[in-house]
Amino acid sequence: MPDAEVYLVPDFIPVKDQPKLWEALQNEVAWRQEEIKFFGKSIPQPRLTAWYGDAGKSYTYSGLTWQPLPWIPILAQLRDQLFACTGVSFNSVLLNLYRNGQDSMGWHADDEPELGPNPVIASLSLGQERSFHFRHRTQKELKQKLALPSGSLLLMAGQTQHHWQHQVPKSAKPLEPRINLTFRVIR
Repeated sequence: MPDAEVYLVPDFIPVKDQPKLWEALQNEVAWRQEEIKFFGKSIPQPRLTAWYGDAGKSYTYSGLTWQPLPWIPILAQLRDQLFACTGVSFNSVLLNLYRNGQDSMGWHADDEPELGPNPVIASLSLGQERSFHFRHRTQKELKQKLALPSGSLLLMAGQTQHHWQHQVPKSAKPLEPRINLTFRVIR
């Protein structure tokens, strides 16, 4: 992908470790369904979410400002594992629980000011494999689709957020739940 630094590690979390991690995330994360503004109307986000991080690392997107919940052990462990792999000191994580194929995330870039000029986003996926789409902001013919299997790490860095948008689209097929964790550095 031109104008991008994108890396996919399909088996970052070993298969044998995934069931225990899934159960811990399901049971220990404080999942919420927030309301967002969509064409002037308040609607429930089409997924469940949670925000964890270092004290004072709030995050604003889609008109919502998140105050971080303190790190829980399982999230701190994943953060430390990502540091060992990437060398990036992530200080926050946005979690999304896609309950079925109708839960989704629309086109966007992770380019909020608090993420800095060239954010590094480490995205871990667990559960149902989902399609992840990219589209270039100015060269409309440039598109890319990736399958994100359970246990995978997708790392987006460099100029990626300046030039590309991404989404997790709805699916007409019946899908099992998926948990996605996007680790970030809030400046």
